Amino acid sequence: MNLSSPGSYMPSEYLPVIIFMMIAVAFGAVTIFVGKIFRIRRPYKDKLMAYESGIPPVGEPRERFSIKFYITAMLFVIFDVEAVFLYPWAVVYDRIGLYALIEMLLFMLILIVGYVYAWKKEAFVWD
Repeated sequence: MNLSSPGSYMPSEYLPVIIFMMIAVAFGAVTIFVGKIFRIRRPYKDKLMAYESGIPPVGEPRERFSIKFYITAMLFVIFDVEAVFLYPWAVVYDRIGLYALIEMLLFMLILIVGYVYAWKKEAFVWD
């Protein structure tokens, strides 16, 4: 067998990862299947009703939400993800030098400009 032909070579380093992924998928599938077989089924009206924080649901389930909910969620995700980038940078700061410091300062500047823009557009005001 020619190992240099495309598609015929699989690095041996990936074999444990593939085996682990197959075991993980099989474990999940078996767990769900066993749970479906052995769980007790006693459906009744209250159990099948939609649940909203312990209170009965009010209004139509398909009503439209204000765009403020989505803007707030997007702002949270954006600033949260950007904050996650700061941690690895801080951990290896002593090894990456001045260039990385300038890059992080530019990154923070862009972050601050975005924050000020959202503040001026009153995206943080909750009416």
